[in-house]
Amino acid sequence: MHITGRARKFGDDINTDYIISSLRKKETLEPHELKTFLFESIDPTFAESVQPDDLVVAGKNFGCGSAMEVAVTVMLASGIQAVLAKSFARTYYRNAINNGLVPIECDTENIREGDRITVVIDGGGAGVSVRNEDTETTSVGHALAGVPLEILTAGGIVPYMREHGGFGPS
Repeated sequence: MHITGRARKFGDDINTDYIISSLRKKETLEPHELKTFLFESIDPTFAESVQPDDLVVAGKNFGCGSAMEVAVTVMLASGIQAVLAKSFARTYYRNAINNGLVPIECDTENIREGDRITVVIDGGGAGVSVRNEDTETTSVGHALAGVPLEILTAGGIVPYMREHGGFGPS
């Protein structure tokens, strides 16, 4: 798996209400309608400036707070394919995998807003390579392997289940 995009930088403890406000979720849970409000409470210009293939880059504990899947699906609706963070709230991490948003745990300290990032996930279990094309530096992320990687490669849990019919041997 190979992902390239522009870094959109956030800090630590980005909770799901920062991703999409609870006030907005009262009207609808439709991601394509909600994407115009993405990150509005911490960056009111984010939704209008996001470009297809942007990558969200954050510090520790990304996705803490409520377990609403819409915090993942609204990012996908905006064209974001991956989030790089020092760490994730476990529920957000699992929701990301199940919906096909790639969560990469890695050191994000030296990634700046706007940097061009290339992520390579080796399906053979060797791990994750994160390259900052602007600074020409490479770091290693936590490996994604096994069923979680298979789910991501399929595009999420629903496509995976359609393809495999379950989690055990066929």
